[in-house]
Order: sequence, then C-alpha cells, then structure tokens
Amino acid sequence: MNMEKLPLEFYRRNNVLQIAKDLLGKVLVTKWNKVVTSARIVETEAYAGVMDRASHAFGARRTKRNEIMYAHGGHAYVYLCYGIHHLFNVVTNVHEEPHAILVRAGEPLEGVKEMLKRTGKEKLDNSLTRGPGNFSKALGIYTIHSGMSLLGNKMFVADDGFRYPKKEIAASPRIGVDYAGEHALWDYRFYVKGNPFVSGKKTSRESGVDSR
Repeated sequence: MNMEKLPLEFYRRNNVLQIAKDLLGKVLVTKWNKVVTSARIVETEAYAGVMDRASHAFGARRTKRNEIMYAHGGHAYVYLCYGIHHLFNVVTNVHEEPHAILVRAGEPLEGVKEMLKRTGKEKLDNSLTRGPGNFSKALGIYTIHSGMSLLGNKMFVADDGFRYPKKEIAASPRIGVDYAGEHALWDYRFYVKGNPFVSGKKTSRESGVDSR
C-alpha cells in the first residue's frame, strides 16, 4: 500500500470540523512489536475545546488525563470510557488550544487476523472496528499510548490517495453527549453514508457536511 504519513500542518489547523471531515478516508496505522494493523477511518466526532460542553476541556478544565489536549496538534489522546473502552482521539490545533477528534469507526485493511485475535472474534464482521471502543481494541490502542506522537512510526495517520465523494459524507449530532445540553445538538459527527462499519443507528436526520 502506497501511503504518505500526514504532515504536522494537517493537525495544527484551527478548524477542528474541517479536520474531522478530512480524516474520513485516511488510514490509521499501528505497529506494535513489528505487527502492523490498519483501518480506513469512516466516522469521526469533533470536540471544540473550552467552548464545547461535550469536550473534556470545556471551561478550560485541565486534568492529568486531558493535559495532552493542550499540546500541539499531532498527538494521540486516549482515555478510558466506563472503565472498559479505550477511546482514540486525534489532538489538533496549536499549543493551549485543546481541540480533539474522536475516531469512532474504521474499515479494516491490514492485519485483520491480528485484529480478530485482539478482539476475541472468530471471523470478520462489521463489529470488528465499529464503534470507538472496538476500533481502538482492534488496532491495539490503549491509554498507555495517550500522548504518543502521530508523526512517528508506531502509530500514525496516512493518506493513500483514496477519497470518498462529497455526496457520501454526512454530518449529525454526536453520540452519547446528552449531558452537553444544546451543544449535544451540534452537527459535529461526520461519517460515510451506508458504510457498514459506521456506528450508531440510522436516522432520517442525515445532512450534508456543510450543515454547520
């Protein structure tokens, strides 16, 4: 597979929504102990920092867990959800601007046998990398990888030239952020229409990527 690692400039832009859209179709690659696994990103959610009630950095909140969000873009932010799921996020923007993008789903490419082994599955189906917890587990991503640079060789996002047509990209409110009040209604989730690996229930409220 002919791929080019995404450059630092990709991550350090100030428009987290645009970056979340641009990540669709890109390939996340992990290389642990010489074992390579990869998946094409098909679903993302943007979190816009201190002004976003759904963000871990809302109101400029800083903790040991989320401190990496305040670093320069181009790092991984991995946190534990419900004490079970390790969720992989891409940190964006510049130092002290805590933007991040949750990768919710991907389409398996390389290393499927290893992904099955990691997840305890016997055969490939849509659940392998559908949903952020499954996605991280299949790619071997855990909280110990939080803070890792996405410019290295162990974990990175790459462009292999593939593009989804704009008509196949939709936007919707984020999933599971009802606590964020009116901010939960923002169309900050982006996904590939009809892709079997996309998480969440199908709704009639599909909208184009320029909806917000």
